[in-house]
Amino acid sequence: MMLTVKMMKPFYTLQEGHELKLVFAYQYFSVMKGEEIYHFIPVESNEIRINLKTKQVENLTDIFVFQRGTRIFRIPLFQLLQVSDLIEHLRSISQFYVDQIQADEEEQAMNDEIMNLEMQNLYRLIDKALLEGDRDLFMQLTNQLKTEEAAQ
Repeated sequence: MMLTVKMMKPFYTLQEGHELKLVFAYQYFSVMKGEEIYHFIPVESNEIRINLKTKQVENLTDIFVFQRGTRIFRIPLFQLLQVSDLIEHLRSISQFYVDQIQADEEEQAMNDEIMNLEMQNLYRLIDKALLEGDRDLFMQLTNQLKTEEAAQ
């Protein structure tokens, strides 16, 4: 059985740290099975959880239910991923969030490196003040060092 995602619009998305939840409701998710369209019904599971760091779907064993008239079929999420193009739709929805996590991590790494360089410079200035015997500058710089270390 091959399925094609006809429409997939999360009712809402929620990002909590590195996890993205895509929550679905009636009429927001449908698949083509053969020539027939089946609409998602939130009878069992209604969300897909994606780890934005690993880009992996986390709730693979959750059961999704689709209906056409009186006909219903149930399918575990892992199987739905195998027999449909769902992964492409998930990728397009989650890419913004993945990019945002990566940008935040890069910014944090850059900020950490800048802080490290500033601390190294402060230590060099303290050493210079010691070598030159400048007690006032030494006291000022060590107080600044204490403030910087407390801020971290």
